[in-house]
Amino acid sequence: MAKKEVIFEEMSVLSHVKELRKRLLVAVIALLVTTVASFAFSQQIAELLAKPIGGLSVLESIDVTENVSVFMKISLLSGVILALPVIVFEILAFILPGLNPNERTWVWVMIPMATLFFVGGVLFAYFFLLPTALPFLLDFMGISTAPRPGNYFGFVLNLLFWVGVAFELPLVIFLLARLGVVTARQLIKQWRIAIVVIAVVAATITPTPDPVNMGLMMLPLTVLYLISILFASFAGRQRRKAQELNEEKNTIF
Repeated sequence: MAKKEVIFEEMSVLSHVKELRKRLLVAVIALLVTTVASFAFSQQIAELLAKPIGGLSVLESIDVTENVSVFMKISLLSGVILALPVIVFEILAFILPGLNPNERTWVWVMIPMATLFFVGGVLFAYFFLLPTALPFLLDFMGISTAPRPGNYFGFVLNLLFWVGVAFELPLVIFLLARLGVVTARQLIKQWRIAIVVIAVVAATITPTPDPVNMGLMMLPLTVLYLISILFASFAGRQRRKAQELNEEKNTIF
């Protein structure tokens, strides 16, 4: 009997590994397709990203391959944004198997929401953080700066990406609450710790040490934390309903 249980567990682990490999393969293929498709628009995207500094003409390249590497970085970030719905779906499909019809509906709702939250973070960084951070950095100590494309676009793309990731907080909390890892009550009780963590994250993401940019980042993260509490409360109710339904089914059978 024990041997059968061991074999069953090994088969279960192997099936999970195969499922994970399949999900990762689909996500990688989607990312490759969207990245290749983004090549056609990289020039326009580069011009858009360079607007806060005064356009591409302000940048000065000194390496032969620098412009090509910038081109690749821009295409990759665009590919990540375009492939995000597929990537989120594959992650949710693996983490939340055996969903009932009601839960599947919420998975389909979360996919566009994840994309919107990420894009919202990117837009916030572009329209609010960059315009306040760049003047501070370019004229620090009264020394004029002539940025290189690799340095400038690396800085901008990192900022846009990580702010976009930070804006996914409500959906991450919803998923954790749905799995029973956290509850809305716990999030409310630990609000002081949350503020400290938000301050650390804001200080890490923001490109300058001044309190203005840090405050600009802390404000939306705090609002997102409050939204996360609402998401966790809803996820907790959904989890309890699912448990009650399972208990009823077990009682009947």
